[in-house]
Amino acid sequence: MANNILTFSMNRCTSVEQIDDNQLKSVCRLKDSMTTAKITIVVQMPDLTIRSVTGAFQHAYHEPIDDLNGRLTKLEGIRVGSGMLKIIKGLIGDAENLKQPIYMVEECCHGVILTLTKKVLLKCPDDEAGKFEFYSKMVENSIRLYDRCAAFAKGSPLVENYERQRG
Repeated sequence: MANNILTFSMNRCTSVEQIDDNQLKSVCRLKDSMTTAKITIVVQMPDLTIRSVTGAFQHAYHEPIDDLNGRLTKLEGIRVGSGMLKIIKGLIGDAENLKQPIYMVEECCHGVILTLTKKVLLKCPDDEAGKFEFYSKMVENSIRLYDRCAAFAKGSPLVENYERQRG
């Protein structure tokens, strides 16, 4: 059977775990036909300050990223919150070869936010109509949730109101 150069597969996963009462660790992993990458951030609670960031990024056809971990350590001390993408790019740069690691750092930050959102989710009503309204309002009140998981993905019924308002 001949090799098919058009074959491509990709898996990206972000996970968050509580290290202790005061720290969360968020890890984003990427594995595709050409790339193997991992970004890890540790966040101090309750103020959500990034304590450490490490990463590894290998691509089959691109040169290694010069001093990736040195660039990532510039993020230590910032707070996870709104405007993360702009902050990340401002601190580590926005060169073409940094696009994927930047996205992965942002994903780690969103993972932390979604983990903390879990407490809010426990307040959801039991009835179906109440659930729908509750989740829809959640997205409208915190746009960081939009398109960050399957439930709040573009086109989902839970984001219809938000998408309609956005135009």
